[in-house]
Amino acid sequence: MALDKLLADGRIHPGRIEEAVEEAKKELAIDIKKSGEAAVREAGLAGIDPRLVQILGRLKYRTSYGQNQLIHALEVANLAGILAEELGADVPTAKKGALFHDIGKAVDHEVQGSHPEIGYDILKKFGMPEEVAYCALGHHEDSPKTLECIITKVADAISGARIGARKDTYENYLQRLTELEGLTASFGGVEKAYAIQAGREIRVFVTPEQVDDWQAVKMARDIANKIQDELKYPGEIKVTLIREKRIVEYAR
Repeated sequence: MALDKLLADGRIHPGRIEEAVEEAKKELAIDIKKSGEAAVREAGLAGIDPRLVQILGRLKYRTSYGQNQLIHALEVANLAGILAEELGADVPTAKKGALFHDIGKAVDHEVQGSHPEIGYDILKKFGMPEEVAYCALGHHEDSPKTLECIITKVADAISGARIGARKDTYENYLQRLTELEGLTASFGGVEKAYAIQAGREIRVFVTPEQVDDWQAVKMARDIANKIQDELKYPGEIKVTLIREKRIVEYAR
């Protein structure tokens, strides 16, 4: 936006560049606010904290595998509303939870943690009920605890899998997971490594005879650092290292 202003104006010098950037920031903030308000209005919701609406609007400038996240949030909200009505669930809760399910992605480059955890904290901070906030936290869980969260998870999967929604190919997706698992498995003492949660988490199982508890702590940090240095990925990858000692004896 600042570059467009400068090229249109023709006066390009340090002072004018600073002015153009400041003007662009103000216009961007207004556009983000209007985009959030339009999304809430289109979803048929009301009574949402304006500050939360502002954060929602930031998703207009966030993509996941090429899919615009504000459009995705609206799709999920509309699908969740339809599913909730058919299944006899709480429609307003399902629609709110679905609209804000990925709100953590608006700030996951600024705040430490996975986007479901960040989203849950944001929604609780702005006074959303637990059943709404849980949709943000639980939509990537294998077995969500509430019907509304299950609906959000299903609607999220439908929107993400829609033809043309995402540019990332199946081959690229598999390659990214393979690279993540391969990099982790290159560490000595690693028995198995599994990429889960669409590559947002890596589970590492180590051989207890080769890796003690202190080494396990250091290895987890080393794996995280190596992933950070060598791989490209959106958001954050959680490294979970598991060292399990099993002893089996038989009484005959």
